[in-house]
Amino acid sequence: MASIQLESVSKTFNHKQAVSDICLDVPDGEFLVLLGPSGCGKSTLLRMLAGLETISAGAIHLNGRRVDDLPPTERDMAFVFQSYALYPNMTVRRNIAFPLMMRRFHWWYHLPLLGYLAKRRLERDPGIQEHVQRVAATLALTDMLDRYPRTLSGGQRQRVALGRAMVRRPEVFLMDEPLSNLDAKLRTTMRSEITKLHRTVGGTFVYVTHDQIEAMTMGSRIALMREGVVQQFATPRQIYEKPDNTYVARFIGTPPMNLIRARAANSRLEAGGVAIGPDPASLLQDPHSGEQDLVVGIRPNAMRCESPSAPGTMPGKVVLVEHVGAESLITVALENIRTAHGEDIADNEIVVSANGYASLKTGDPVGVALDAQGCVLFSPETGKRISL
Repeated sequence: MASIQLESVSKTFNHKQAVSDICLDVPDGEFLVLLGPSGCGKSTLLRMLAGLETISAGAIHLNGRRVDDLPPTERDMAFVFQSYALYPNMTVRRNIAFPLMMRRFHWWYHLPLLGYLAKRRLERDPGIQEHVQRVAATLALTDMLDRYPRTLSGGQRQRVALGRAMVRRPEVFLMDEPLSNLDAKLRTTMRSEITKLHRTVGGTFVYVTHDQIEAMTMGSRIALMREGVVQQFATPRQIYEKPDNTYVARFIGTPPMNLIRARAANSRLEAGGVAIGPDPASLLQDPHSGEQDLVVGIRPNAMRCESPSAPGTMPGKVVLVEHVGAESLITVALENIRTAHGEDIADNEIVVSANGYASLKTGDPVGVALDAQGCVLFSPETGKRISL
């Protein structure tokens, strides 16, 4: 397969910067996920990889060969579109075989009778049939080869689109939100199918999505984008446990990381006069460096609700309890403590996750304790993680 290198790739539309100075090194066989909200530039970046958009600056290399000045047909990349883009007048068999037939296309195929006969003969070519049968067997489409796309479910159409990409045996698979049109249950199934396909084919995949669950479960590495800029490029575990900034911290995780405004003073890290964690000084790089404002990031599963009188806890009141099966999500309004979530969330609310069916009710007073080992510190001025 192939490795991909993006060197300072940028794209400008009418003086608006859609993608800015992207540098990524994707080794052979990796499953890279481009993640971010709508309008962040991830699909534009994918289209530039495919050659469907020109780049404004930078360079794209495939296996060390520069390809950004080559047309899409010479880049050996297969593109799976969000809308599947199947030909409605063709059977599944012909949809999958179409890329192979186009490789042998001649201008006289446009002639009415001669072209029709030539294309039918090409469809019966043993080499093409063998390729189609093998791909159909891999994707469990063998029994559907003579059906038309309109008779298939969304998941089946998605598999046909994948089959049409696979049959070419390209060096790189590019996928632009291929599961966004499916229902929740089918999305889960297709996530598994695409992950298995990556293991089977062993190719280099670049997958665009705005769904963080897809990114975390499918990608070997994630490039999280915001307004055309990569915020963090790392493995799912690294992004989850050590987000580079508060934006990444709040984007990744369901529910996302809590951000609490704190102050380091006198070898203590405290919020609202309450020490953060059982050993707050262990969070500080230099406990004796004087007073400083900080933002403490803590995942909901590293916090717990205890009795309001428990020592070392942050006092608050339950404002919402959501039971989601294996766990309960408890929203707590803290007293005298501010959070740093942004304008979309109240400036004193955090979310705590508890195993099972919590007995707490709205209005109950609680004390919130946290695990200091699960804390991450950020700068309140820049929002960047402070490395300890």
